[in-house]
Amino acid sequence: MEKWVKRIFVSLGFGFLVILSLNVWILVSTSDQIFKEEILLSPQRVGLVLGTSRFTAQGEKNEFFEERMNAAAKLFELGIIDHILVSGDNRSIYYNEPRDMLNALLERGIAQSEVTLDYAGLRTLDSVVRCAQIFGQSSFIIITQEFHLHRALFIANYHGLNAYGFSPKSSKVSVPTKVRIREFIARVLAVLDLYVWNKKPEIMGKLKPI
Repeated sequence: MEKWVKRIFVSLGFGFLVILSLNVWILVSTSDQIFKEEILLSPQRVGLVLGTSRFTAQGEKNEFFEERMNAAAKLFELGIIDHILVSGDNRSIYYNEPRDMLNALLERGIAQSEVTLDYAGLRTLDSVVRCAQIFGQSSFIIITQEFHLHRALFIANYHGLNAYGFSPKSSKVSVPTKVRIREFIARVLAVLDLYVWNKKPEIMGKLKPI
């Protein structure tokens, strides 16, 4: 029994090291592509805003959502991006991330003609790949929080895209632990999606160049 217990602990320890190594790989390989100051960004045609819910489960404003919308509007107003692509989940008439992002941008003074909605951004991989293969962008700025940017940029790099990340200024002292854990696991799944399962976006469709 003691022998089996040791084997289990060794296996668990090895598994944790693999997971940790994959996370370090993603973080290190993308760190120089993330910018926090607008002035350092090279202007691009499109800014890709990754979706999240507008409200929390408690019905309060989602700070991550608000920060992404503020960042996208600011980059547009500064002329760093010429067009905004909002990509997210549209799972039902009651949950529609692209529509919510459009409404938020309209509230910030962005004209509807300057925003394209991608209703098939079911996952980060889908949003990034569709930005290139459906909306015709091989070079673009990804807008989301820093903890999320590493994974999005890793996916973009795998597909040979010239992507940069802009991390919006945050009013939060720290990222919630449950979000950190979820992203820690999501990075490992991203590696498996790309290098093992050769995962493709769930929905593709016709080319719609921006």
